[in-house]
Order: sequence, then structure tokens, then C-alpha cells
Amino acid sequence: QVQVIESGGGSVQAGGSLRLSCVVSGYTYYSYSMAWFRQAPGKEREGVAAVDSDGSTKIADSIKGRFTVSRDNAKHTLYLQMSSLKPDDTAMYYCAADNRAVRDSPPSAYRYWGQGTQVTVSI
Repeated sequence: QVQVIESGGGSVQAGGSLRLSCVVSGYTYYSYSMAWFRQAPGKEREGVAAVDSDGSTKIADSIKGRFTVSRDNAKHTLYLQMSSLKPDDTAMYYCAADNRAVRDSPPSAYRYWGQGTQVTVSI
């Protein structure tokens, strides 16, 4: 059984930084895609960043230059280093994993999701 667990959310002031982590268990090998999505109240879930097992990445335009995504296959862990945070970044951040997905896949392609971790950025 695959499980996905996020951590690292919190409340910060605009301009601050946070680091999210996502640990996946249940996969023997690391040949699966991992991704960060976020969803703000009243809005659709949107892709933030994704990393395939070969290290190929996809980064949303809205976070380029501010967020960095990385992956440690040995630890089955995905990271999202968020800097220069803005109030618009406030959302629930979800991690997803699936060996059937690739970095360009929409949320519907991912079968395994974490519970989410809240990020709140205040002025």
C-alpha cells in the first residue's frame, strides 16, 4: 500500500521561506513521478512542481525563481523550498505520487495523495 505524507507547512509573513517535505512509502523502487499541487479556497487544484524518477522537472510559471523542487530517490522524498512567499501562495499544499504519472500529468493522473499541509502567508 502506497502512502504519502507531507510536512513542513506553517504561517509566515510575506517574503519569508518554508520548506515542505513529502515522504512516499510502499514503492519498492523509485520509478514513479512525484508532484506538488496546491489549492486555495474557492479555487481549483493547480500544479506547482513535479519531478520524474529521472530528475526531469516541471515548474509552474507562478513560482519560478522563488520555489525550488528537489527529490531524493534513496529517501523516497520530495522537497519544495519556498522563498519570497506572497499572500497569493496561501493554500493547502498536497503531494502526490504515481508510477503511472509523468511530470506533465494533471491531478487526475495521480492515485496516491497526502492529506495536505497548510501554508499561510500574511502581509
